[in-house]
Amino acid sequence: MTVTIRVGTTIGAAPDRVWAAIEDLETHTDWMADAASITFLTEQRSGVGTELACVTRVGPLRTNDVMRVVGWDPGVAMTIEHRGVVTGRGRFVLTPVGTACTGFAWTEELTFPWWMGGPVGERAARPLLARIWHRNLVRLRAKVEAGA
Repeated sequence: MTVTIRVGTTIGAAPDRVWAAIEDLETHTDWMADAASITFLTEQRSGVGTELACVTRVGPLRTNDVMRVVGWDPGVAMTIEHRGVVTGRGRFVLTPVGTACTGFAWTEELTFPWWMGGPVGERAARPLLARIWHRNLVRLRAKVEAGA
């Protein structure tokens, strides 16, 4: 079984400014509270084929989330494949809203291993992860709107 988690927000900046804030993968730790550190596994640092490991913490739990960028459409969308303990895909989609705003949609489709509760763990994690990722988007919005 796979759990799907969707969060989103509207950011008061054009898609190119929002993309500029997310295309530097190393800076995701600045706005993702659950991302403790990022280490690149390839020399490549952006675009399809980039591989990285992210130490992810949720409360007392820590995992090493190994990821590969599998979709990269500048200003529009970024897709990653989770290849660590938790597997699946995550996708950021940017949509213009009027002339000066961007809709930011974040969707994750994740599969948990049996020892993390499998389908039961997925259902239990959904509301917790949605809250964490919604707060991450609040942090991203503040960063982008402040011009950081």
